[in-house]
Amino acid sequence: MTFSIMLLSACNSDEASTTTVITVPKVITQPLNFSSSYQHQQRYTGSVRSTDTTGVGFELAGKLSDIIVDSGDAVVKGQKLASLNTQLLEAEYQQLSASLQQTQADLVLAQSNFERSVELKKKQYVSEQQFDETQQQVSSLLANQKRLQASLYATELKLEKSTLVAPFNGTISKRHHNLGEVIALGSPVFTLIGTSQQQAYIGVPIAVAQTLTTNQMVNILIGSKSYKGRVAGISAEIDSVTRTVQLRIDLPSNDLSKSNQPIINGEIAYLAYQQQIEDAGYWVPIASLTDGVRGLWNVFVVTKNEQGISKIERRDVDIIYTTEHQAYINGALNKHDVIVTKGLHKLVVGQHVNPTSETVARSL
Repeated sequence: MTFSIMLLSACNSDEASTTTVITVPKVITQPLNFSSSYQHQQRYTGSVRSTDTTGVGFELAGKLSDIIVDSGDAVVKGQKLASLNTQLLEAEYQQLSASLQQTQADLVLAQSNFERSVELKKKQYVSEQQFDETQQQVSSLLANQKRLQASLYATELKLEKSTLVAPFNGTISKRHHNLGEVIALGSPVFTLIGTSQQQAYIGVPIAVAQTLTTNQMVNILIGSKSYKGRVAGISAEIDSVTRTVQLRIDLPSNDLSKSNQPIINGEIAYLAYQQQIEDAGYWVPIASLTDGVRGLWNVFVVTKNEQGISKIERRDVDIIYTTEHQAYINGALNKHDVIVTKGLHKLVVGQHVNPTSETVARSL
């Protein structure tokens, strides 16, 4: 009987000791990182255009008789691109040439008559009226000769301009007309994109434009590559639609020529702009934030009581700025506070915890 009582007492003692064991969860923490300012990273969008991009066309109206190049073809300065039908101009040229020859023949005869009139006038065999008429005939034929020469030169220019040549080295991006079409005066036949210098045209807010200067180096992102660009010009007016100021940025030609993926005209370009914002706050991981009330966010702060026991407190904060992995916040925080960075969904306010830094947690 005594043995049974002792055994029962021992079992009750084990159960009591088991129920009094409390497991305190470990939480990963880090001290707050105070900063008096933060770097605001922004991207502004624009496009790439060649400095030499133009619609190439004839200076004359006419029928397109020959097309030598097409879209995608690389051309060099002075290369023949297309030509107009010149049959009417050639006929006009022949007509003017014949008129000029006739005028020159008449002029030779008139000059001979004038020279004879000069000799006869000395002997008073010619009246003043006849002499003046002969002299006037020579002057009239000389004026007509100059008029025909000018008309002939104009026709030669028209024949020359009936052949379209490339004004600079580049690539044909588009052909606008087909063979046999009658082209109006000034209508572009091709769109030609130069290969000399490419620029990025990017619109930025007024406040950003006022912080930039001509010849300043900036970071430009095109596709997956980053380039150092030079601000070549800042517009003096605001775009009425986008309400931005346009920047003209020279792209480094050496880097573009060495690239395995050349930049295409019209490709999207981004200006990576970094601005120092004077506003005190703390950098914390995104994972350390949880939803609050009234548009606020919360962080869990680990505090210790007089007995040295750590517990969870909730603090209201405002998010000022975020990056991919971090947030810049301020609110009901002190510089020496320690926050929980992971596993916030497993914790409640007032819960006792065992704080562990992330470095220690990784080593475990």
